[in-house]
Amino acid sequence: MSIKSYYRIMLGQKSVHADECFAGNFIGTDFGIHQNLAHKLPEEWRAFNKEFIPIYLAGHPDKTKISAGLACGALWTVSKGIQQGDVVLCPDGMGKYRVGEVNGGYYYEEGKILPHRRPVTWLNVVIDRAEMSEALRNSTGSIGTASNITKHSDELVKLIGGVSAPTLISTDATVEDPSSFALEAHLEEFLVKNWAHTELGKDYDIYEEDGVKAQQYQTDTGPLDILAISKDKKRLLVVELKKGRASDAVVGQTMRYMSFVQDELADDGQTVLGAIIAHEDDQKIRRALSMTNNIVFYRYKVSFNLVKT
Repeated sequence: MSIKSYYRIMLGQKSVHADECFAGNFIGTDFGIHQNLAHKLPEEWRAFNKEFIPIYLAGHPDKTKISAGLACGALWTVSKGIQQGDVVLCPDGMGKYRVGEVNGGYYYEEGKILPHRRPVTWLNVVIDRAEMSEALRNSTGSIGTASNITKHSDELVKLIGGVSAPTLISTDATVEDPSSFALEAHLEEFLVKNWAHTELGKDYDIYEEDGVKAQQYQTDTGPLDILAISKDKKRLLVVELKKGRASDAVVGQTMRYMSFVQDELADDGQTVLGAIIAHEDDQKIRRALSMTNNIVFYRYKVSFNLVKT
């Protein structure tokens, strides 16, 4: 039995095509690729990107390789990566999300909006963004057309109307301090909002596409926390926030994300660096970082005060 996955899918910029998709029972993409992809959807997205990134850039010469990677990745995900039975959340442009289940394969509607389509059965469920946890709001608000939000499946099942109980404390062996999760869940949002006032903000800007910041940027090994670009556009920076995971493991994770960015997103001449932000450094992370010169480590401090009134 396959495991159900969950995706947030944008139906046009600022959900401009949402009503038509809801009425027509489909989700879809465009990206200016005007051909039927029925026989051009390999099982592995890298092969698709290799063929279609040059096509996309030829039609959009003002776009970057990062934008092309986002576009082609989303096109493949919606057309092929999402499996029949997977669940999609689609914003309606008014702060709410319609929920649907994908019930068929790819089809092409030439000359119509979002021509690269999948059929969807829309459920009688609407989720208000205000009902979501902060972590889920961050994931559903991430950059790009398609975002895999399966890691929030427990919360999504509850919001959609399921009865499975959410996991209170992870039993993953890599978790060092589960009690820190509640505090550190706010770290990413705080960092993004205050980026200009941080050490990193002096040299880097968080990458944006159509006004959406590159948080939870999807890669082939999972979503990286923040993707930034230097003010001179010569360097890309992978920012990984340490949220209770074993310290040496996060170095390898960051390097995997950096490899993806170098191979799939970086333009010629651009270098890729990494930054790990954590509450503390220990012997494990110092040992791991001593073997690389392209990842920097930052500590964050949290101040908590009680004020008597």
